[in-house]
Formats: sequence, C-alpha cells, structure tokens
Amino acid sequence: MATESRVRYYGTGKRKNAIARVWITPGTGQVVVNDRPASRYLGRLVLEKLIAQPFVTTHTEGRFDVIAKCKGGGISGQAGAIRHGISKALLEVDPELRPVLRRIGLLTRDPRVKERKKYGRKRARRGFQFSKR
Repeated sequence: MATESRVRYYGTGKRKNAIARVWITPGTGQVVVNDRPASRYLGRLVLEKLIAQPFVTTHTEGRFDVIAKCKGGGISGQAGAIRHGISKALLEVDPELRPVLRRIGLLTRDPRVKERKKYGRKRARRGFQFSKR
C-alpha cells in the first residue's frame, strides 16, 4: 500500500515560451504550481479552469494531485503548458484516453509563438510612423 502512493506519472508541456514539468499522483485533486497552490499562483479563475480541462474531459476530476514546475513565458503561457503536461501525463496513466484528449486538441503543442522583430520596422510587422513633411 505504501508503494501505491508513490506512483507518479510525468508529462512535459509547452506553450509559447513556457515549459512545464508536470507530475500527477493519485490523490484528491490538489494542484500545486511552483510550490504554491494554483489559485494563488495563477490568480485568475479562467486559468484554473484551463488547467482542469484535461481532467474534466476524461472524467477524472478529483482523482489526481498535480505538481507542476514552470519556467519561461507569462502566466497564461504557463497555464497552457501545464494543461499540455497534464494531458500527456494522463496518457501514461491510461493510453486509451488518447482519442478523447486528441479530439479536443489537448495533445497538440500550440505552435504559435511571438514573431521576431524585422529590421526597418518598429516591431515584427509595424512600420515606423510616416510623415509627409
């Protein structure tokens, strides 16, 4: 029974410039991000719901505890990375969840990242202000 509590499933999630290392263990549904409760770390209910999406989709709410370590990007990107990591960790728990997670797009890494700045421009696409005189 002691070995049962030590079972951990791992998934790496990425979104924009954020990377999340996510471990899920059988538990009561607690989510800890960078050693803080998710509600305190994320600060927005929308982001908490985003993180819970893989569990809601697979009907496993409250069955796993989540421990996530994030770095890079902002809060929103980190939340997306955690969601991606949870989805990948759930596949280790039960590979038969793949079609359910795939259908909603939770296993696909979102490729959208910030475009680089180009020379002769103020930002990636925005030109400098034009003045006729």
